[in-house]
Amino acid sequence: MTRLPEPEAGTAGGRDMRIVALIGTGHFLSHFYMLCLPPLFLQWREEFGVSYAMLGLSVALMSGTTAVLQTPVGFWVDRWGARPFLIGGTLLMALSVSAMAFAPAFWMILPLAVLSGIGNSVIHPADYAILTGSVNKSFMGRAFALHTFTGNLGFALAPPVIALLLGVMDWRGALLTVGLLGVPVVVAILLQSGVLRDQAKPAKAEASLSSREVLLSRPMLLFFAFFLLSSMAGSGVQAWLVTVLGKLWGTPVLVASGALTGYMVGATCGTLVGGWIADTSKRNLLGMVTVLTLSAMALLLSLGVVPMPEALLPVVAVVAGLALGTSRTPRDVMLKDACPPGQVGKVFGFVSAGLPLGSAITPVPMGMLIDFGYPGLVLPVVAGLLGLSLLCASSARGSAAAARAEVVPAE
Repeated sequence: MTRLPEPEAGTAGGRDMRIVALIGTGHFLSHFYMLCLPPLFLQWREEFGVSYAMLGLSVALMSGTTAVLQTPVGFWVDRWGARPFLIGGTLLMALSVSAMAFAPAFWMILPLAVLSGIGNSVIHPADYAILTGSVNKSFMGRAFALHTFTGNLGFALAPPVIALLLGVMDWRGALLTVGLLGVPVVVAILLQSGVLRDQAKPAKAEASLSSREVLLSRPMLLFFAFFLLSSMAGSGVQAWLVTVLGKLWGTPVLVASGALTGYMVGATCGTLVGGWIADTSKRNLLGMVTVLTLSAMALLLSLGVVPMPEALLPVVAVVAGLALGTSRTPRDVMLKDACPPGQVGKVFGFVSAGLPLGSAITPVPMGMLIDFGYPGLVLPVVAGLLGLSLLCASSARGSAAAARAEVVPAE
C-alpha cells in the first residue's frame, strides 16, 4: 500500500503537537457551537415569542444534520482528501452561527442551524483521516485523546462563555463574536496545511472492497454497536444519576449533582490518561478497554445498590467516570487499526454516528423505569449496556484481525 514516510524522531513531537493543535481547535469549535444556542433560549422566547419546542428544534436540526451527514461526508473525504472539507466545513459552521446574529425572525435561525450542522458533519471524518495520515504512530493515542478532550472542552465552555458575553452585549453580539472565532481558525489551517497529510491510499487488494462491503462488514457493524451501546450507557448516567440517587437514598440534589459533575470531570480527564495507555500498550488495547469498562460497571452499579455516606458518592462517581473516560481513547485507536487503508473517513463517519444516536435512545425508556417505580433498575441497566458493549468490542477486534489476515496474502 502507499504510505507516507514517518517524520524523523527528533522533529515528530513538535510537528505532531502543531497538527493536534490545528485539528483540536476546529473540534473544540464544533462542540462549542452545538451548545452555544441553549443559553440564548430565554432571550429568544421573549424576543420572538416562540414555544420551547421550537427553540429546541434549533439544536435538534444542528445536531441531527451533523449525525445524518457524517457518513456520506466520510465517503467524500476518502475520495477527494480531507483538507478541503475540513477548511470548508469549519468556515461554513462558523459563518452560519455568525449569520444568526442578523436574523430578524426566529424561522431564519432554523436553516442557518442546518447549514452549521452541514459544516459540523465534516469534522469527525476529516479529523480522523488527517490524524491517521499525519501523526507519528508513537503519538497516535495521545493525538486521539487530545482530539476528544478538545471536543469535551467545547461542550463544557459554551454555556459559561455565552453567559459571560451576555453580561456585556446582547445575544446578537454574542453569536457574532463566537461565530467569527472560526475565521482565524480556518486561516491558521490554511497557513499550516503543509503539515496536514491525508491518510494512506489502499493497496490494490484492499481497494477492491466496495464502500458498502466495508461499512456493512461484521467488524464495522460490531464497532458501531460498541459505540452505540457505550453512548447509551453514558447518556443514562448523565440524564438520570441525580434523580436515581435522590429516589434510592434520599441524596440531596446538591450532593447528587456533585456526583454527576465528578463523573463528567473524571470522564473528560480520563481521555488524556487513555491516550498515554494507548501509546504504551498497543498490543493489549482490548484488555485495557475490558478492565477499565468492568471497573466502571462495578462502580456505577455500586452507586445504585450499596448505601454510601454522602461524602463518598462523588469520589466513587469520579473514579467511575475516570475509568470509562480512559477506555475511550483505546477504543478509538482500536477502530483506527481496524479501518482498511484509505477508508478512515467513511468508517469514523459511520461508526461515530452511533454516539449521538445512543444519546438519543436512552433517556426516555430509563425515565419510564423511574415513572413506573423502578429507579433501582437504571444503573443495573447501564451496567448491562456496558457489558454488551464489551462483547461487541471483543467480537469486533477478532473479526477485524481475521479480515485483515485474509487481505494481506493477496497483496
